Amino acid sequence: MTTPPISPTPTSAGPLSPSLVATLPGRYYTDPSIFRQEQEKLFESLWFCAVRSADLDKPGSFRTVQVGRENIVVTRTRTGELRAFLNVCRHRGARLCTEKAGEVRRSLQCPYHAWTYDLDGKLIAAPNLIKMPDVDRVAYGLIKVALREWLGYAWVCLADEPPSFEDTVMHAAMERLGDAAAIEHYGTERLALGKRVTYDVKANWKLIVENFMECYHCATIHPELTEVLPEFADGYAAQYYVGHGAEFGAGIKGFTVDGSAGFARLPEVTAGQDRRYYAITVKPTVFVNLVPDHVILHRMFPLAEDRTVVECDWLYAPEVVASGADVSKSVELFHRVNVQDFEACERTQPAMSSRAYREGGVLVPNEHHIGVFHEWLRAGLGRDHA
Repeated sequence: MTTPPISPTPTSAGPLSPSLVATLPGRYYTDPSIFRQEQEKLFESLWFCAVRSADLDKPGSFRTVQVGRENIVVTRTRTGELRAFLNVCRHRGARLCTEKAGEVRRSLQCPYHAWTYDLDGKLIAAPNLIKMPDVDRVAYGLIKVALREWLGYAWVCLADEPPSFEDTVMHAAMERLGDAAAIEHYGTERLALGKRVTYDVKANWKLIVENFMECYHCATIHPELTEVLPEFADGYAAQYYVGHGAEFGAGIKGFTVDGSAGFARLPEVTAGQDRRYYAITVKPTVFVNLVPDHVILHRMFPLAEDRTVVECDWLYAPEVVASGADVSKSVELFHRVNVQDFEACERTQPAMSSRAYREGGVLVPNEHHIGVFHEWLRAGLGRDHA
């Protein structure tokens, strides 16, 4: 089953041929005001994958992360739960945690006036606080942010009334794989981090999403990937089909840069999922890549209309990481794909402000499913972006 076709969209040059669908106009990738609306209506309103849960491995661990225009601090409490708060002291608004990551013994203290909060966000101390018995320590605690854990990651939502996690985030996996339980077979929440690479990409976040969703470019810029997944050379991405996983080539033993054997199949991966690659886009900013022996997860952090930081994790069975096994060949395959893709996005970004791209470009038939992403984006931004 393929994704539904998108109707051709006319331009000022006249109606498009039936084979082509219009993209977003160039301003969607360059206009700071549109980026601000995306921050407000998408990144600050939907579920956003913030941190890997295991990175907060003990009580007192914390991580800070930028979500839209807000900075968030995620903590591990003394009883082991994760909590998320706006990283803002309630006294005079100073940033509470100034480091990207760290560990405290029992509390978080503002470096400005020493207002101090426990790991559940409650105000517990401040200079002369005992002389202010009317101050409600709960009411003046840190502002909480909704948090859910899934796939071994903490997802946060800044909305006062967050959308259903099941109907948005988890539904993306079911919608792509055609089976709600299929992603659970990989046991991602039980896997261990084998490698993390951070990429600072000089391109709009939507160019990266669009690139990930299609494989029309694969034969041109991904020689290693198309060697492992020969069907990608035909230009149809795995995401074009519901439930389809791209099959490894006949002589390929594993999802590695040279096609050599990887590691043992993850315990619950089914025979039907073996020797297959599945890709999932969880809008707005997460990519999940599933192969029989490991999982690759990308988290995007859009920082400006022309800058996106991408953090990519390679996750393996705990015994593989604990043994010190060499994971470099499997890491290198997708690292090369990432570099190739991000360089392509950076080559594209400057043209988004060209008069040649004022009305946008076009999508050929095996890219038409990207039109669904564009429709989702316009709907999220509201009627002014129809």
